[in-house]
Amino acid sequence: MKGSKKLLAYKVYFILGALFISALVVSNLIFKKFFYWDFFGIHRFEISVGILPYPITFLITDLISEIYGKKKANQVVIAGIFASVFSLFIIYVAAQVPATAWSPIDDNLFNTVFGSTAIAVMASMMAYLLAQLVDIQLYHFWKKLTQGKHLWLRNNFSTFLSQFVDTFVVLLLLCSFNEIEWDLFGVLLLSGFLFKVLIALLDTPFLYLAVYIFRKKFNLKSTQELSIE
Repeated sequence: MKGSKKLLAYKVYFILGALFISALVVSNLIFKKFFYWDFFGIHRFEISVGILPYPITFLITDLISEIYGKKKANQVVIAGIFASVFSLFIIYVAAQVPATAWSPIDDNLFNTVFGSTAIAVMASMMAYLLAQLVDIQLYHFWKKLTQGKHLWLRNNFSTFLSQFVDTFVVLLLLCSFNEIEWDLFGVLLLSGFLFKVLIALLDTPFLYLAVYIFRKKFNLKSTQELSIE
C-alpha cells in the first residue's frame, strides 16, 4: 500500500477510534436518565438514554475488525477502558472541590447527577469489556468459518450474544449496588436487549456500505485487511 493511502487508512482508524471512545464515555455519563419508546404498539421500551450511543461502539468495532483486523479492534477496546477510567477520575476531582455560592450547579445537584457515576462506570466497564471481547472473538470466528462471506451473519450473530452479555452484566451489577431496584431487572433486561438487537439489525446496511467503500478505496479482497503498522 502506498504511503498516501496508508496515511489515509491511519487517519480513518484514528477517527473511528475517537468516535468509539466518545460514544462509550458519553453513555457512562448520561445513564441516569430513563425514557420510554412505544415501538409501533408492539413493545414499550423502558431504557436508559445511556444505551443510545452504546450500539455505535459495536458497529465501530465490527467495522475495524473487518477492515483492520482483530488486533486493532482490541486496541480500541483497551483505549476505551482507559478513557472511561480517566473520565471517572476527572468527575471524582470535580466532586471534591466546593461550588461557589453563585454557581449555577451546586454540590448537591452535581452529586445527584454524577454521584453514582463511579459505580455506573465500573459496572459498565466490566460488562463492556466482557461483551466487546466476546463480540470481537465471535466476529472473527464467523469470518474465518465463512471465509469472509456473509457479512450480515458475523455482524449480527456476534453482536446479539455480546449485547445480551453486556445488558445482563451491567444490570446485575447496578442492581447489586442498589443503583436500580431488582424489580426492574427483568423489564430493563428485556427492553435493553431487544432495543440493542433492533439497532444491530438496522445498522447492518451501514456496515455493508462502509465495508464496500473501504474495500473499493483500498482495493481489498473479502478476507484482506489493512495494515497501518
